[in-house]
Amino acid sequence: MLPIDLHVHSNRSDGTYTPVQLVDYAMKKGLAAFALTDHDTVDGLDEAVFYAEKLRRELATEQETDLPSAHPALTLAPVPEVIPGIEFSTEYQGQDVHIVGLYIDYHSQPFIKQLQEFVTSRTTRNHKMCRLLREAGIDITYEALLNEFPDAVITRAHFAKYMLSHGSIQSMKEAFDRYVGDRCPCYVPREKVTPVQAVKLILEANGIPILAHPILYRMSDERLDALTAELKENGLKGIEAIYSTYKPHEERQIRALAQKYHLLLSGGSDFHGSNKPGIDLGCGCGNLFVPYEILENLKMA
Repeated sequence: MLPIDLHVHSNRSDGTYTPVQLVDYAMKKGLAAFALTDHDTVDGLDEAVFYAEKLRRELATEQETDLPSAHPALTLAPVPEVIPGIEFSTEYQGQDVHIVGLYIDYHSQPFIKQLQEFVTSRTTRNHKMCRLLREAGIDITYEALLNEFPDAVITRAHFAKYMLSHGSIQSMKEAFDRYVGDRCPCYVPREKVTPVQAVKLILEANGIPILAHPILYRMSDERLDALTAELKENGLKGIEAIYSTYKPHEERQIRALAQKYHLLLSGGSDFHGSNKPGIDLGCGCGNLFVPYEILENLKMA
């Protein structure tokens, strides 16, 4: 059974692979499907979806004419299904919580309008962070950030990479420890939606809302249970039970939570390319396997 990966990022947010490169890499890794779930943006979806469709047409033509493939990867694996997705950054009782949406109608005008409001909020926040960094002695402007990362939704990872490439810091870790990490002097919190709002927005876009990597929030069992119950009541459909960094007992815990609240299972690597070293597409830290059965169940929903 071919593996899938339902949590993947491109350089349209804070990954390092382009959407096209992700399709090629997914083929190389033998994935049957992957979900492109960039943070608060759908900018890379058309590129990935259209490229995969183009490869399928090429493969069909080559099979009909019996000609050798012009695309080497086509001889190795099927073209993966590209699942339109998104990952919303939300806030729950002062803590970051992420909600993934799968199979969203990303051309929906109300959905796009809401995303644009998120982008405006993020831009305002990034201007403020640039000003604080300059006051702290870092030579940086928002325009310079955009020039260095022209197709990306700017996140704190981009601030860190910019400072590192321009010699202002010695490591990415230093950027977060001294400047842009939570509660650091140059950090500006971004206006965030609640997890319930994100769930409802995904449902309005005909998508499947998933609670992403709940173990990473380090909540007590009681608090995580309360969050899951509240989201289920408001339309949550699934939970990420298979994830790159989960230990076996943590996966069992989330599977039990899914069973308790009748939630579908989801799973993914949270692949970011070189921005998350050691986490690879489809296999996470090396032993991740998300079976196609997971996707079949989601499609039935």
